[in-house]
Amino acid sequence: MAKIRLIGAAQSRAIRVIWMLNELGLAYEHDTIAASDPRLKAPPYSTLNPNGRIPTLQVDDFTIYESLAINLYLAQRFPGDASPRGLEEQALATQWSCWAMSDVDPLITIWAMNTLIRPEAERDPAAAADARQRLERPLQALNASLAGRNWLIADRFTVADLNVAAVLNRALNWELETAPNVKPWLLRCWTRDAAIAARRTRGDKV
Repeated sequence: MAKIRLIGAAQSRAIRVIWMLNELGLAYEHDTIAASDPRLKAPPYSTLNPNGRIPTLQVDDFTIYESLAINLYLAQRFPGDASPRGLEEQALATQWSCWAMSDVDPLITIWAMNTLIRPEAERDPAAAADARQRLERPLQALNASLAGRNWLIADRFTVADLNVAAVLNRALNWELETAPNVKPWLLRCWTRDAAIAARRTRGDKV
């Protein structure tokens, strides 16, 4: 049996990996080091992840970082119901994961920083509003791709759904009237048992 170690507190993007590990039913060791911990910038951690960020995953002697890449790896390394079946599904899972990181994550981070995370005196409402407006284009693309279907790339939940829904975590409380297919899909993803268990790991009351 593989030895799996996840490094990174659940309050960080490690939540995405916790969700995936839960979906696959994998046992793992969890080092809950926080994103602000100075130990991330020095050995031995910096030898694992020279970026000095979390999460990082170790499986036996193999180390990988970047949360969505970790999940794509886990889906292949430990095949399960959420894993892509065949080259085409794998390609689409990679496509959607890259899309989430390039088109959604930067904007939703700006919005969150200026509405939820920074102290109120340091927030920029104009930046938050601009990011939210710019998110309309990717949300429309996602909405169109979900038309007439429950999941992104197959007739079942896969790592593609997990990765995109994880990036869109902050949108759970948005109305999303202009993207009517997105909100039901987002709720389908985040109300899965594995997602609820992951949210409880970070202290959410769900």
